[in-house]
Amino acid sequence: MNRLRPYWQRLIDPLDGQLLLISGLIVLLACVLMGSASPERMGAHLANVAAALLVMRIVAGVPPQQLMRFALAFYLLALLLLVAVALFGDISKGARRWLNLGFMRAQPSELMKIAMPLLLAWFFQKREGRLRPGDYVIAAALVLIPVGLIARQPDLGTALLVLAAGFYVIFLAGLSWKVLAGLAAAALAAAPLAWNFLHDYQQQRILTLLDPEKDPLGKGFHIIQSTIAIGSSGLFGKGWRQGTQAQLEFIPERHTDFIFAVFGEEFGLLGNLVLLALYGFLIFRGLKIAAQAATLFGRLLAGAITLIFFTYAFVNMGMVSGILPVVGVPLPLVSYGGTAMVTLFTGIGILMSIQKHRRLVQK
Repeated sequence: MNRLRPYWQRLIDPLDGQLLLISGLIVLLACVLMGSASPERMGAHLANVAAALLVMRIVAGVPPQQLMRFALAFYLLALLLLVAVALFGDISKGARRWLNLGFMRAQPSELMKIAMPLLLAWFFQKREGRLRPGDYVIAAALVLIPVGLIARQPDLGTALLVLAAGFYVIFLAGLSWKVLAGLAAAALAAAPLAWNFLHDYQQQRILTLLDPEKDPLGKGFHIIQSTIAIGSSGLFGKGWRQGTQAQLEFIPERHTDFIFAVFGEEFGLLGNLVLLALYGFLIFRGLKIAAQAATLFGRLLAGAITLIFFTYAFVNMGMVSGILPVVGVPLPLVSYGGTAMVTLFTGIGILMSIQKHRRLVQK
């Protein structure tokens, strides 16, 4: 037993106990929920979780200096794959998002959710102490190129998440509030023009948000059914596998984008508050790791990854509750889907790596 102890210690040494506990509780809730929303997918969901945890452990053991060394190559690889998707990608449901690699189908846009903050954190680390306004322009260009490729697929939800990931790094690097105010004003002024560049289905999603009853059996069906499920749950919910909207299959995509509606219907307001608290603890822990990071690279990367978790949760809950348009963003660590699960646990692994090596630097 004593001989095995050093191997066991090396296995768990890079892991952050608080992050592991919080994310583990969220995944446990997700498995309980998947048993109700889509029990036939439970085996595949557990396999996705196992693969994601393995990736998390591997990434947690990689020092931030190594991550920084491969940041540019990782970004260029993800960008090259996005170009390959635009040229040769598989078309499914009217969108060209997947790349057939022979042995598997990959969604390169998911890689960019990690590659983007990695690259920009590396970029600003290299310019620490001598930042110029032009550096922010270069950083913005590095963000907008892949965002444009992803939006063209079209995949508005992922494009917004990648844009948010890049924005968070640029903001945390010291972008002026005056510049932010100017950009916000410009965005509002350009909104009427941007409307004409949206696809028809994207315009319909916004119009449906404003008036879902206009097409209750078509475009408004998703929002109406999800709000009925959440609004009818009460304080304690209807009970596991007792939700009428979910079990009678009125809620579409109930195992992916709309799984929060299933959770809200079955576990009620108290269940929602528990899930919100877990996300809150996860975000608080991530921001604390960012604040205590040993380098600018670590602070920017940890801060951006943490805020990406906030964006995932806020956008998903907002669209399911009917306060945001439906853009296809999963509920983090809960929704079914292997690519998103691996991406998010990769982010948690990076946070663990930054935390681990902060302690080593201080010693």
